[in-house]
Amino acid sequence: MSIEEFWHQLVKNLFQPSTIFIDLLDILIVAFVVYEIIVLVRQTRAAQLAKGVLLLLISSWLAQQFHLQTVSYFINSIMQAGFVLLIVVFQPELRRALEQVGRTNIFAVRFFQSERVTDATREKWRNAVVAICDTAERLSDTRTGALIVIERKTNLSEIIKTGTVMNGDINPEVLGTIFYEGTPLHDGAVVVRDGQIKAAGCFLPLSNNLEIGKDMGTRHRAALGMSENSDAVVVVVSEETGIISLAKNGVLIRRLDRQNLFQLLEGDVVPEEPAEVKKRYFGRKHHENKSAKTV
Repeated sequence: MSIEEFWHQLVKNLFQPSTIFIDLLDILIVAFVVYEIIVLVRQTRAAQLAKGVLLLLISSWLAQQFHLQTVSYFINSIMQAGFVLLIVVFQPELRRALEQVGRTNIFAVRFFQSERVTDATREKWRNAVVAICDTAERLSDTRTGALIVIERKTNLSEIIKTGTVMNGDINPEVLGTIFYEGTPLHDGAVVVRDGQIKAAGCFLPLSNNLEIGKDMGTRHRAALGMSENSDAVVVVVSEETGIISLAKNGVLIRRLDRQNLFQLLEGDVVPEEPAEVKKRYFGRKHHENKSAKTV
């Protein structure tokens, strides 16, 4: 072997990934994608859909094994036509899943974002959370209906356009006045952005979830619909019962008191310092690794 061939082979071995490394990377990518799909499915009504699709696949395989030609043809026809039908029926879930993929911070890239959360921003959001909890408690006592949407990463400008822009500080007095029965804006929703009241009297998309109880009215359906179409957190107070509920990720959490509501909102809305996020992230990974070793 000449010197030129030797150097060429050396450079090729150094810079060309080995077959084992490529196969390992291939498996890791597929495993990560499958894991994310499972997580997204579990957070939506698509969990029931996934069970139905799995049942059809098993039925199709069994029909082929036992040479049931008519059954196989029938199942294959359903699956071919059902693909388009499922896209139409589960459009809100698919949209929310894709939006969540776009918001995912893969490999904790959030740790290295240049924009740093200031103490003033965190304090502003904490004060807003306290004001929302105080308002919910007061309105619950008087059985006054309320609907408060807290914007997170999904931009709600289209929702804001349906109401009256305010750009005001958030406090129990202002919120109580907005939702007081008889005022022009009491039937709509308040949108909170950056710890301030951005707009009031806004219209929200209604949920098509048929599992909503009959004791829940339009406000609860609107709160659930907003959480299905965005990552917003929605606080709703029932006018009939005074029950405080919180909707997020397409799930409605009911019968909350002030303390429980505060804990949920503080964890979902108040931004954390990058150091705290990093500590929590790696702390969770360390706990998972420790648990795996224990098992």
